Amino acid sequence: MAAAQAMAHLRFSPLSSHRHFHPHHRTPSFPSPRHPRTQRLRLSLSGGDSGAGAGRGSGGGGGGFDSGSDPGGAAFSVVGMVVNGWRSRVAADPQFPFKVLMEELVGVSAAVAGDMATRPNFGLNELDFVFSTLVVGSILNFILMYLLAPTLSSSSTLPSLFATCPSSHMFEPGPYGVLDRFGTLLYKGGLFALVGLGAGLVGTVISNGLVAVRKRVDPTFQSPNKAPPTLLNALTWAAHMGVSSNLRYQTLNGVEFVLEKLVPPFVFKSSVLLLRLLNNVLGGMTFVMLARLTGSQAVAGAHPKKDQ
Repeated sequence: MAAAQAMAHLRFSPLSSHRHFHPHHRTPSFPSPRHPRTQRLRLSLSGGDSGAGAGRGSGGGGGGFDSGSDPGGAAFSVVGMVVNGWRSRVAADPQFPFKVLMEELVGVSAAVAGDMATRPNFGLNELDFVFSTLVVGSILNFILMYLLAPTLSSSSTLPSLFATCPSSHMFEPGPYGVLDRFGTLLYKGGLFALVGLGAGLVGTVISNGLVAVRKRVDPTFQSPNKAPPTLLNALTWAAHMGVSSNLRYQTLNGVEFVLEKLVPPFVFKSSVLLLRLLNNVLGGMTFVMLARLTGSQAVAGAHPKKDQ
């Protein structure tokens, strides 16, 4: 009798969750922390470099959203991969956000300054080329930082041909031989060349598009320079990224790793600021030289004088 009263109390008590005692009762289907849809969401966010947090146990985040049935699933999963990749990089290097901030604010500004300093009249007659450098450089600098940063993910490895090579940059600490480190230099160089090609295409299209819009708004406007050929300019960016940027940024990562171990935090942050400033000034100058060499950014008025 006492047991029956206890069960009745549990059945009708306002503090109890009555859905557990009525197997035939259907409650509204709201997502709960244990709902299968939330489980799928959690899996999809743990893709990529799942080094830190709950994503580590997902094994790279294979399943989750069915991107075929959900048009936004693939894009959402990519965002999740980037977010987890960012967390993994911050966990491996707490200074990573500061380095990215310096790269985007100081580094891009320095690259544009170096770009303009290499052009006649400080680039004032070639502002369309300078703007293209600004757009492409902002994209590429972040990608370079992201791809070269160390992570906590044990699954972050290179393809089989470079499986024994450092996964982040050639100066990454570890028992790597000279050939392994050189392999990372080659692999990252090819990867950066592809990234440079894509970003160069985007930046050139944007730059040329803005010039076309200005001509439409102001029919009297004449660009002082010939619009850079889209493919040639993108290939120039690919060569610049694969060789110059690859060598400079990998060396910069090694130097910063050593400095972080040897000097106080304030001195280290000041060094990061100075090094990235100089690195990007040099990068801006070398790109202009390469663009002049390939002819992708030829100045319209630079014609040889005819004999009178």
